[in-house]
Amino acid sequence: MAGLAESGSNPDVGLLFEINGLAEAAPTWFDRIMEYVGEYGLPLAIVAMGLWCLVRVRRLGRDGLADRESVVASVAAIVWMPVAALLAVIVNIPIRGFVERPRPFMTHRGLEVLVEGKDDFSFVSDHATLAMAMAVALFLAHRKFGVVAILLAVLAGLSRVYMGVHYPTDVAGGFALGTAVALLLSPVAMAVLTPLVGWLGRVPGIGRLLLGDVAREDGGRGGTAARTDGPAAGERPAGPGGTRDLAA
Repeated sequence: MAGLAESGSNPDVGLLFEINGLAEAAPTWFDRIMEYVGEYGLPLAIVAMGLWCLVRVRRLGRDGLADRESVVASVAAIVWMPVAALLAVIVNIPIRGFVERPRPFMTHRGLEVLVEGKDDFSFVSDHATLAMAMAVALFLAHRKFGVVAILLAVLAGLSRVYMGVHYPTDVAGGFALGTAVALLLSPVAMAVLTPLVGWLGRVPGIGRLLLGDVAREDGGRGGTAARTDGPAAGERPAGPGGTRDLAA
């Protein structure tokens, strides 16, 4: 498997040089921006979106627009974001060891490599896996934010090819792995995380941090279903986990 995509006639290699060639043609300042954005900025932007959703959910509980059960379910769905990303990266460890694909710059000359020190295996991309797992998990909790996060994850993956540290199929494999983990394990994750968040919500200090004012057993003041893009949030589930789209 180590010889995967080493042929210059391989479309994977051709696309690699097409995308990475943009880095060679771009000004140095733009490449420095892309280096930071691709390495840290885009994944952190997805994390920030998840945190903003958490703030919105807590605010709905505080304002009495959602009951405690709905807030707990939505917070559990948001907590699934980092857990899904961690599990996806762990699953990727044996995949990398089995495929043993070298980084593209180790096999092909002429690439513009923007990030040094990448000497581990290339397939699949950890960045693409982590970003897409978080994005898909966020999509299950909140449709609009999730769509934006998925677009950011796609950009994060493409940036890895732009920087010369991954083949396009490394990124595509990361997208597939992150999506599979976030989707397929979501029902099990919600079955575990929802009661766990509910229990932690009753722990002084931790409960207030997670659930805000609905950490109390009686929940929010009004108990009215939260509004999203028209129908009440309680009227439509937000994915396999059965969570409600409260963060809109």
